[in-house]
Amino acid sequence: MGKLRLGVLASGRGSNLQAIMDAAAAGRIDAEVAVVISDHSDAYALERARQRGIPAEFVDLKSYGSKEEYEKVIVELLQRHGVELVCLAGYMRVVGAVMLNAFPDKILNIHPALLPAFQGLHGQEQAWAYGVKFSGCTVHFVDEGVDTGPIIIQAVVPVLDDDTADTLAARILEQEHVIYPKAIQRYAEGRLKIVGRKVFTKEIK
Repeated sequence: MGKLRLGVLASGRGSNLQAIMDAAAAGRIDAEVAVVISDHSDAYALERARQRGIPAEFVDLKSYGSKEEYEKVIVELLQRHGVELVCLAGYMRVVGAVMLNAFPDKILNIHPALLPAFQGLHGQEQAWAYGVKFSGCTVHFVDEGVDTGPIIIQAVVPVLDDDTADTLAARILEQEHVIYPKAIQRYAEGRLKIVGRKVFTKEIK
């Protein structure tokens, strides 16, 4: 059986992309990044992909008349590269119906908070400002909402008394790099089962 082909969508620096590529190169996940797509031409994620010889594509939303047309182009790129699982890694757009219909239960996202708390932008800063004692990160399936899909895996990060929003975010990011490849591997092994809002991980026999 071949390796699971991943399509990664990123809007920025691509540190989670790097973690996924490193895990793939080290053989920790039965997957390979087939294409990286960004909505920003200067996203460092594209450069990370090029350094690994992975196709890197910029798709500019402003070049299309609607979000649907924009997403159709992304779907065509993903399909052209034989993508089986889409991974959002700092992709700063809400995924619409075009992509969800093309990849049903085949889109993952990483969020820097313990969902369902602190959805949306700047989850780390939201948690820090609220005064919680624990925060963390979540990998979940993507649905039509914002950070509302069924949860696959989470990691807990304590909030220290002397934390700033930035120091907390840095420690959360370390755990993001750990749990995202784990979630991808569970998917690659066919171990994830969605039942209603819950995701169950089957044991390997």
